[in-house]
Amino acid sequence: MSGAQREKHEAILDSAFEIFGQKGFYETKISDITEHAGIAKGTMYLYFKSKEELFIAVTRRDWETFLRNLSYRVKQADGLLPKLRQVAEHHLEYYYERKSHGKIFFHAPNNDSELMKMMHGFLTRYMAIVKDVLEEAGMPDPDFYAKAFIGMLDRLKMDILFEGEFTREELELRVDQTVRLFLRGSERELN
Repeated sequence: MSGAQREKHEAILDSAFEIFGQKGFYETKISDITEHAGIAKGTMYLYFKSKEELFIAVTRRDWETFLRNLSYRVKQADGLLPKLRQVAEHHLEYYYERKSHGKIFFHAPNNDSELMKMMHGFLTRYMAIVKDVLEEAGMPDPDFYAKAFIGMLDRLKMDILFEGEFTREELELRVDQTVRLFLRGSERELN
């Protein structure tokens, strides 16, 4: 792909992310995306054969960026607490930064087998990063605890996406509370 083609490809993905995020997959028309990108409809089909293929490309790019940035942040931290804090912060910031594009997560083509396979791969890789952090710290049953930690964060993402007034200060508070609860349990909070 030439530089101009790569730029056009990225412009299409950026526009698709915007429109899918605001309208959802089913409500988005290809013409919405091409208009937003400032290209002809036929040009879009030179890069993507279908709306489903475009959605998968947008999602793949977003998830690859998520995993690459998470790996970097975890490698920069030293010790269990700072690493878990990086995971929690990254997870919640990801959704906080995309809260005006929530429909991309909930209005997706859920019957697309390629998307489901890609989602499984993403979750497996995400889980492996957290599991490695826990294994490195000597935590027993790191697979279970990785699922539990990500599950806690996933529940909080719902607050971010559905509570319009969720603030950055609240995000920071939730990061601290989640890491503390995960590591120490609720016993300390009750005493």
